[in-house]
Amino acid sequence: MTLRPVLLLILSCLLCVTATAEETKRIRLWGETPPGPASKANGDEQDITKATDSLVGGSRIIKLGNVSAPELHIFLPSQEVANRGAMLVCPGGGFSILAWDLEGTEVAHWLNSLGFAAAVLKYRVPTRGYEGAEVWQGPVMDAQRGLSVIRDHADQWNIDPDRVGILGFSAGGQVAARAALAKGKRLYAPLDKIDQSSCNVNFAILVYPAWIASDSGDLNEGFEVDGQSPPMFFVHAVNDRVSCMSSVALFAALKKVDVPAELHIFADGGHGYGLRETELPVTRWPSVAADWLNTQILVKSPEDLK
Repeated sequence: MTLRPVLLLILSCLLCVTATAEETKRIRLWGETPPGPASKANGDEQDITKATDSLVGGSRIIKLGNVSAPELHIFLPSQEVANRGAMLVCPGGGFSILAWDLEGTEVAHWLNSLGFAAAVLKYRVPTRGYEGAEVWQGPVMDAQRGLSVIRDHADQWNIDPDRVGILGFSAGGQVAARAALAKGKRLYAPLDKIDQSSCNVNFAILVYPAWIASDSGDLNEGFEVDGQSPPMFFVHAVNDRVSCMSSVALFAALKKVDVPAELHIFADGGHGYGLRETELPVTRWPSVAADWLNTQILVKSPEDLK
């Protein structure tokens, strides 16, 4: 191979790397110390996945642990498909770790393909073992701050501030539900210009959300709904170790007050599959969710989503 083709190949690779780097932005949510209960981190932030851990869809999972400095990781769609919608993505992990790729970055790329800007929330974990605070309080603060950051950058990222949704899995589904039902009321005192932008949620997708209701179907405290609650989409499996009654109960409560909602309960599917393909029908949920976004959310005027 002559020198010129080699140089062209190197230049091409560098351009590809640069383009990829520009597609993802990282924003630290707080200053030195976040408000509210701190993470119970006992070491440096790192992937704590073990070689013996189970695979999902034939691949390993990045289990991010010891997160004490919450961040947003921003993924923007191409201009050709952008629809000016945005979603905050909340990975699960039992408030102990974050399933960072399975329920975070992979979801962001899927949302980009649909035209949505995506912000993956790296919220504080672990939060178990608090005294005088709930495990969800710090993560919900991080989510509310993240929603305000998205709106604060609406012009820069080509986002309609009245089309900002939230998508959460498992424990992240509880974070998403609590943020969605907070009616824009913060769990922390506003800090700066960013918090002048609303932390309201215009629509929500909850995938096997955790600990929203008891097995008997009674909603837990903090999940009160009314006619101003945002439209929601639910995915769960009957054989999930995290009871599907969390999705069923919240869906039923929304229906009682005439809030648009869609519920998909699959007979078999288990827990923690993300978007990865399996042999079970539950693997079709991303396609069904995309249909819901296209027919129930994007077609509505911004006034209908406020």
